[in-house]
Amino acid sequence: MGSKAHLLIFIISATISSTAFCAHNEENSQKSSSGLVMNYYKDSCPQAEDVIREQVKLLYKRHKNTAFSWLRNIFHDCAVESCDASLLLDSTRRMMSEKEMDRSFGLRNFRYLDIIKEAVERECPDVVSCADILVLSARDGIVELGGPYIPLKTGRRDGRRSRAEMLEEYLPDHNESMSVVLDRFKAIGIDTPGVVALLGAHSVGRTHCTKLVHRLYPEVDPVLNPDHVPHMLKKCYDPIPDPKSVQYVRNDRGTPMIFDNNYYRNILDNKGLLIVDHQLAMDERTRPYVLKMAKKQDYFFKEFSKAITVLSENNPLTGSKGEIRKQCNVVNKLH
Repeated sequence: MGSKAHLLIFIISATISSTAFCAHNEENSQKSSSGLVMNYYKDSCPQAEDVIREQVKLLYKRHKNTAFSWLRNIFHDCAVESCDASLLLDSTRRMMSEKEMDRSFGLRNFRYLDIIKEAVERECPDVVSCADILVLSARDGIVELGGPYIPLKTGRRDGRRSRAEMLEEYLPDHNESMSVVLDRFKAIGIDTPGVVALLGAHSVGRTHCTKLVHRLYPEVDPVLNPDHVPHMLKKCYDPIPDPKSVQYVRNDRGTPMIFDNNYYRNILDNKGLLIVDHQLAMDERTRPYVLKMAKKQDYFFKEFSKAITVLSENNPLTGSKGEIRKQCNVVNKLH
């Protein structure tokens, strides 16, 4: 066989190998190192994500504040060691619920996740995890608020224990230093612009007066914008507010129901309600990103999407680990 023939065979073989390699890589690119995949339920429950999305739309139409709750859920669940719906478990005689801890103050509307779970169960019993429902409801809630659609992988399974004793170790408090906040998120793979973007979730929702009265009483924090203080005092008129009462200030008075970059303009104008908001705008490590996000909403959305993706893939249970709960607030009974 001539040299030209050998060369032709080599080129064809190399092309086939290269094509196969690229196809293999493309398939693997759909998977994350966490074991999650895109469209995990495409065979076992192909309508799962549509059902969740439709329920989110219906519930949001009736109860606008639910979207804020779904957004908080993904942070409070996934940032605490594993994205496994441990947040949703009720307390038992042997286990304290994460929902009842101080770090979880203000979390609510869990019953709406139960409604979504029931709708999914009617379509595909014992298939879709509460962990995936928690993540996808947050994703779809962000869209309802005007934020970006974020493609997220699925395949999480549900944990069987609460992590109530770990919350303070993993969840930064609103009064923590910026160094602590950055370190906590860095530990799960979220960089500084990602942290700045995640805190942009304060663009929507509200802050209970118990979390900010220390900035108003006995003296007003001098860094607060004096034009904003009268509104805060009007809403938080009690120096020692009842935690069970409905006393709160909207995080963003301008566009309180829209997920946008107005939050960054507010904190640059010293209108942030929490200490962490003020630090975000002033700290030399985070301020450049605050300035950029205040100017460019597309940049904010891009970094927020990246951070939510990382957060949602934090150490999930996959394969044979965990379980698929029948009810999101209780573990399955072992027989």
